[in-house]
Amino acid sequence: MKENIIPHSYQISIQDRRQANKHNSFLMWFTGLSGSGKSTIANVVEQELHKKGIKTYILDGDNIRKGINSDLNFSPEDRTENIRRIAETANLMVDAGLVVLAAFVSPYKKDRENIKSIVKDVNFVEIYVNTSLEECEKRDVKGLYKKARAGEIKNMTGISAPYEAPEDPDVEINTEQVSVEQAVKQIIEYITPKLKLKNE
Repeated sequence: MKENIIPHSYQISIQDRRQANKHNSFLMWFTGLSGSGKSTIANVVEQELHKKGIKTYILDGDNIRKGINSDLNFSPEDRTENIRRIAETANLMVDAGLVVLAAFVSPYKKDRENIKSIVKDVNFVEIYVNTSLEECEKRDVKGLYKKARAGEIKNMTGISAPYEAPEDPDVEINTEQVSVEQAVKQIIEYITPKLKLKNE
């Protein structure tokens, strides 16, 4: 069946959409344990970009799993498929000229490498929100760690499932040492050159 899929050539290109938006488009991928602060930081980064007139969109674990990935669970296979679908969705949004912010635990290195190959290396910024398991358990914003420790949640990253930390992320944020404001400043400084269009 796939051999009958022939892509249509449209006249408006990614470059046209980027020019119209007056900025480059790419994916910022926030990875880290549950409760590390990924969504909090991504949210403030988006607000800062919005103030600068940058067109953005946030993809977040909870809003994705309630919709497009509501059929998936937390087994290793489904986690991989969850990330693959998010990457494909983000890729379409990058093509539409948006700066996409994605906040997902995404515990496996191979899945994060796959995201990079889907959106292309040049359009991918890996942000490791590095917060220790002890600190994440202390925060336990959603009460997930408590449930996992009680055996009510299976495949909980950091407890009964592994988290493979990035070895060479573009940006690393240690939330136990820096404030949200400092983290946001660090990220904005890193991506500012990336926002500029090549002919500027």
